[in-house]
Amino acid sequence: MSPLDHYGLDQHWLTEFEKHSQEKVLARVVRVDRGEFDAVTDSGIVRCTGSNTCTGDWVTLDPRPGQSFTLDAVLPRRTAIERASAGSTSETKVLGANVDTVVVTVASDTALDLGRVERYITLAWGSGGVPVLAITKNDSGSVDEERILAAAPGVTVCSTSAVSTGGIDSLTGHLRGTVALIGPSGSGKSTLGNALLGGSTFATGATRDADGKGRHTTVHRELVPIPTSGLVLLDTPGLRSVGIQGSEDAVASAFSDIEELAALCRFGDCAHEREPGCAVLAAVDAGELTERRLGNYRKLLRENAWATSRHDARARNEKLREYKQISKSLRRKYAAEGRVR
Repeated sequence: MSPLDHYGLDQHWLTEFEKHSQEKVLARVVRVDRGEFDAVTDSGIVRCTGSNTCTGDWVTLDPRPGQSFTLDAVLPRRTAIERASAGSTSETKVLGANVDTVVVTVASDTALDLGRVERYITLAWGSGGVPVLAITKNDSGSVDEERILAAAPGVTVCSTSAVSTGGIDSLTGHLRGTVALIGPSGSGKSTLGNALLGGSTFATGATRDADGKGRHTTVHRELVPIPTSGLVLLDTPGLRSVGIQGSEDAVASAFSDIEELAALCRFGDCAHEREPGCAVLAAVDAGELTERRLGNYRKLLRENAWATSRHDARARNEKLREYKQISKSLRRKYAAEGRVR
């Protein structure tokens, strides 16, 4: 069996690879550093040079003398976990590529932040993968699972303990393909990852006593196979902020309960503010939907629209800059040929 088989190789990637020269080498990126990355090939893990790759990418490599490799091309991604960058830029940051299942971790030993849970679930839906929510550290505290279920409709929720391994088998049964662990620092991602792996592959650390927040024990994204289950695991550093961008459908999926209510509103363009016959506001009045959840739904829709508009403006500016460069090159060409345009 090829090492690539342990990292998610299937017919789709073989077909994509066939579009490239037979002299190239098929590989999957398992870890990225500045200007370099580790990738697994048929011969094992090799060190490569090249940029603009992400952990989880399938790539073609150009072999060089002395068993060194350079990046040739990144194969089109099937899925990608992307978050909007902080600040005023329109850049997005890819946290993981070609992920099939996205596990959102929520720690039992910290205060439950439903708004944050909804934000992570939205990020997971937007990736193209299937979200699963893992309640971690259930031996160190307890959370209101009913409130979590209400904040994550349509998402499988599993309660786990890495110490006693309780719930790990149940969680594993809901995982498919390449599995990414995402969540804030201290939410137990790396400890859960080690429990799934059955070892101590990922570094872990205790949360701070002062505020219960985690220390950044994971400082890079790394892809590790789980041979016993056929899964591939991707651990990610804890996120201080999660920006939502580019997928109104992701917000709709994360708030499917509100979307279902909205379909019953009297007006098709109901903004759920003060309109008569609004089924969403009626659900709030009846106590079936919290004002907090509706407010966060509106907030994420606004944030997504704003981030998308920034991205569109950036794309327009890049097109304009490209057009100007082409025009300048043509003018130089005509001047050199003695023509006037």
